[in-house]
This record gives sequence, structure tokens and C-alpha cells, in this order.
Amino acid sequence: MAGERKKVYGRGANECKMCGRKQGLVRRYHIMFCRQCFREWAQKMGFKKMS
Repeated sequence: MAGERKKVYGRGANECKMCGRKQGLVRRYHIMFCRQCFREWAQKMGFKKMS
């Protein structure tokens, strides 16, 4: 579409670095992965599962 703007604020403004998904984003510590990608990569990034 002509004149389409990039979303600047709100839930749809950020997206996952891996897959581009906009929902379920883990933004803490500026990780910027959706929850599905985060589950795949968390252990490699040094996160440990608690119990």
C-alpha cells in the first residue's frame, strides 16, 4: 500500500529477531525473541530452568 507507515509504539511495534512474530515477545533485557524462539534458544543463551 502507498503511504504505509511503520508502527512506532504499541504491541505491534516490536518483532522477534528470529521469526518476525509480533505476539508473545520477551522484551526483558532487550532479548526481543517471541516466547517460542526464546524457549529454543534460552539454554544456549545461559538461562536455566527453575524447577
